[in-house]
Amino acid sequence: MSGVKVSGKVKWFNNAKGYGFINEEGKSEDLFAHYSAIKMDGYKTLKAGQAVTFEIIQGPKGLHAIEIHDANVITTPTPTATSQETAMN
Repeated sequence: MSGVKVSGKVKWFNNAKGYGFINEEGKSEDLFAHYSAIKMDGYKTLKAGQAVTFEIIQGPKGLHAIEIHDANVITTPTPTATSQETAMN
């Protein structure tokens, strides 16, 4: 299932331990979320109820959320060298 972005909400996140759990929209299964999988600027933390997008992978003890992004933050793709060269010509 990796590579597919899904939406969900943070169930809880413990800053001191650096992990918590996320629920995918429409599902009740808890997905493990580690701070190292959070893709946000600054301090990597999540808040209960926060809307997020993420990918799901199978971990050693269950499903893990990876590539976790705040659903309310718009990310702009980094321009490629080709598009920069095209813009200059």
